[in-house]
Amino acid sequence: MTGTSLPTELGPRRRQEITVAQIARLAGVSPPTVSKVINGRPGVSVATRRRIEELIREHGWQRRPERTESAAIVEVLFQALDSLWALELIRGVNEVAQSYGLTVAVTDMHGHNSPHREWIEEVLARRPTGVIAVSAELSDHEYAQLASRSIPLVALDPHGEPSHRVPSVGATNWNGGLSATRHLLELGHRRIAMINGPATLMCCRARLDGYRAAMETAGVPVDPRFLRTGPLYVETGRTEAQALFALPDRPTAVFAGNDLQALGVYQAALRAGLRVPDDLSVVGFDDLPLAHWTDPPMTTVHQPLAKMGAAAAELVMAVSAGDTSEHHRVELATHLVVRGSTAPPA
Repeated sequence: MTGTSLPTELGPRRRQEITVAQIARLAGVSPPTVSKVINGRPGVSVATRRRIEELIREHGWQRRPERTESAAIVEVLFQALDSLWALELIRGVNEVAQSYGLTVAVTDMHGHNSPHREWIEEVLARRPTGVIAVSAELSDHEYAQLASRSIPLVALDPHGEPSHRVPSVGATNWNGGLSATRHLLELGHRRIAMINGPATLMCCRARLDGYRAAMETAGVPVDPRFLRTGPLYVETGRTEAQALFALPDRPTAVFAGNDLQALGVYQAALRAGLRVPDDLSVVGFDDLPLAHWTDPPMTTVHQPLAKMGAAAAELVMAVSAGDTSEHHRVELATHLVVRGSTAPPA
């Protein structure tokens, strides 16, 4: 070994072994302040915290071999934890987590797009193996804080367009919307309405685009009165279906953004004296267990929710182990399941 090769070999190692005191000196703060940021504790101003975070990322603190080990936890952040849809995703995450000896911690944002301000500090203090964000939006600062501790983040059914820096898992929503609408067209329906979820959700935009593609390919114009949106709950399906049924030329079929909205359409049809499928065909999306229990059983697009949860958990584990070979975007296939809620128009 020559004298000139020694600094080259030791340079990266020294960079990885930067100390709290060195970070504090570079940031112009005390070591206890740096420790607060590293361990996710409060009491540090936003500007100081960001300066320390940047130094942590720049000098590779997260790669220190002597750092605190991650807790045996997978954090799952839900926009809303109030339906069988969410439980199916958790079931998939939990199956994988258990196989790795991990537990699952769940945070419910109660319908909000972003977590409360204290959430990120709580997560940093717990130091989980990874975080799965389900239809949730994190700020750039929250992304940076997770990255600075090497806490992997995976987006499941992302709220908006998935970022290239964050691995994500979803389903073929466009194809699902296409196959659902095409099925109704092949039965002979032309007045096909769509009750959809919020346009801010990427999955809902894709389902609408699939619906439009099927209608345009068949040469059937889309009636703007037949396009309705609202939260992905039973109440939206019921309210919007009632408005559709009040039209002088009501639709003969409704494609709903999910099974809960479709169940609301069932309820509205019953109140209006319409029989499913004799007077009205209905298609849902998700294929939740309730699709088997409705009367008649619901035609719906099967979305492999449990497999999506499992895929997200596997991605977390792969990134946590340092495997960067995984695809950044995983899409699982959907398919139409035809049951008793669709028939040719009367």
